[in-house]
Amino acid sequence: MITPEKTKALLNGRITVDELTEKDVRYEARQKGVDMKISLDISSLSHHKNVEQIILVAGDSDFVPAAKQARREGIDFVLDPMWNHINPDLHEHIDGLVSSWPKNTGP
Repeated sequence: MITPEKTKALLNGRITVDELTEKDVRYEARQKGVDMKISLDISSLSHHKNVEQIILVAGDSDFVPAAKQARREGIDFVLDPMWNHINPDLHEHIDGLVSSWPKNTGP
């Protein structure tokens, strides 16, 4: 992304693209719809009986509908929140809870 100040200067014709430096540009990453795409994968795998167990490494309550559907389809749904708190709504719709990653105990 070009910084807002430089974008405005470019649009006003005060500078050209050739005058931009590394300091005028920054990398900006956004996750758009990642939870939805994962949920669709869970739903598809469950519906077509492609798996017997799903282990989701997350803790977001956005996955409640996907977890519910997987369990309705007879899939063992396990959650690994990596030692983070999970929403009680999500906890209600899982078959198991495990944090297998080493817990960060600090320096």
